[in-house]
Amino acid sequence: MRASSGAGGLLAVHAHPDDETLATGALLAAFAAAGRPVTVVTATRGERGEVIGDALAHLQGDARGLAAHRETELARALAALGVSDHAFLDALPGWSGGRLEDSGMVWADEGRRAVAAPDAHAAFSTHDLDALAAPLAALIADRRPDVVVTYEPAGGYGHPDHVRAHEVTHRALALTAHPVPVVLWAAQGRARAAAARRALRTLVAAGAVPGDSPDDDAFASLVVDDEQIALEVDARSVRTAVLAALRAHATQVQHVTVLDDEPDLAGAYALSLGLAEPLLPVEQYRVAGGDLTAVAWPAQVAPVA
Repeated sequence: MRASSGAGGLLAVHAHPDDETLATGALLAAFAAAGRPVTVVTATRGERGEVIGDALAHLQGDARGLAAHRETELARALAALGVSDHAFLDALPGWSGGRLEDSGMVWADEGRRAVAAPDAHAAFSTHDLDALAAPLAALIADRRPDVVVTYEPAGGYGHPDHVRAHEVTHRALALTAHPVPVVLWAAQGRARAAAARRALRTLVAAGAVPGDSPDDDAFASLVVDDEQIALEVDARSVRTAVLAALRAHATQVQHVTVLDDEPDLAGAYALSLGLAEPLLPVEQYRVAGGDLTAVAWPAQVAPVA
């Protein structure tokens, strides 16, 4: 990690390696390309993640081996995005609770609610909220970012680590001595999300994009009424960096595809289930707190009029 520059910038809090790219890749790349400070904090090393592909299949079930490998994937992805300031939450000064592990996820209530895996005893989601938030609050005070970004309250699709990352971020914001001008939640406007998935279904059916037809319910809590979208990032302008970062996460992401002639899509990819997912031409955000006019945004980033 770098020493504090006091220059403002962006601080992103994520649950696992790959989330920084999947949820906020264009925003991170835009800030980095503009020469603005960017800090990424990752809560776990994703040791319970599923592994894609035969070449890396030996890592499935090997928690320490997968964690070590995903650290290298994360380093390559951050380099592709132009981010050099990164820390795992359990490596921050002030944390004394040991290694934070991926909680895993199982479905409860017939698939309506995600909970940590039954044997997730040392998991990120099980630790005391204030103990987790205190070192992050100190980092925010040190970095003094203009913008903090994380997930919305349901964590995108309910993963307990995503939910906990949201909770830890907001508790840290309450504890920190630095008043952050703007707090963002990753989101997708309903119109753009629907148009992208319609286009992607057509391309999958035609064989132009690998993978299975996308699931409209995937990442459902990300999709909000268009009126809630307050900030947009031109993802096409930083697409090369984002796609390279997606490819770096080879245990988690497959079928990364560039789409040049689709107005509703900048690209596509698939996760472990093999379902095609859209890379939207515009990455969108909700404002959870603060005033957008208080920040000098990079050229690729603009408040929604």
